[in-house]
Amino acid sequence: MPEIGGTNIEIAHKLCEKDGKDTQQSSRTEFILEILGAIILALVAVTTAYSGYQAAQWDGLQAELYSEANLLNMEAATLITANGQELIYNTNTINAWLNAKMQGYEDIAEFYERRFLPEFKPAFDAWIALDPINNSEAPPGPLYMPEYHSSKMEEAANLSSEASAKHKHGTEARATADDYVRNTVFLATVLVLMAISQQFEIKSIRTGLIVLSFLLLLLGILNLIVLPRL
Repeated sequence: MPEIGGTNIEIAHKLCEKDGKDTQQSSRTEFILEILGAIILALVAVTTAYSGYQAAQWDGLQAELYSEANLLNMEAATLITANGQELIYNTNTINAWLNAKMQGYEDIAEFYERRFLPEFKPAFDAWIALDPINNSEAPPGPLYMPEYHSSKMEEAANLSSEASAKHKHGTEARATADDYVRNTVFLATVLVLMAISQQFEIKSIRTGLIVLSFLLLLLGILNLIVLPRL
């Protein structure tokens, strides 16, 4: 009988020792999960703030580029209008020159000839050299001569091209801002999973949710690394 009692005492000691080890192991696991959860929450807070900051920066760049594109288009439109006014002036002047020439008023014709605008004069001289009055194969007028060019139209074309490029870059900036916003929403999923994990007392489920949150967080951070930055 004493031997049986001693054996029971030994078994009790072993069970208590085992329970103590399990409790210690459980406490250690809980501590690790708490530390991992805190790290995840801290990283989510930082990455979310950075993602929102970049989204705002790219939004600002888009607005700036669109504004510059609008200004360039306005300048191009102004130049086109000015070129149209010059065309009307040159057309009226050459019509008056032709009338004077056909009626034999050489002095008046020379007067109008001196009034041609600088960019129109070389084309007029080249056109006159073809004897358009007697040469039916001559172009209809100086505007159709290869010597004629308009610096205003050329500048307007360059401004329009530059405006199109800025508008395109602005659209790309808008797309990048959307990518950052999308990443911010993705990171919010990590917060939701972390909040859900706190509701479970079952260690395996809680651990699984925390590990899943950590993996999703890494994916969100990878997206931030890949996206362009300002």
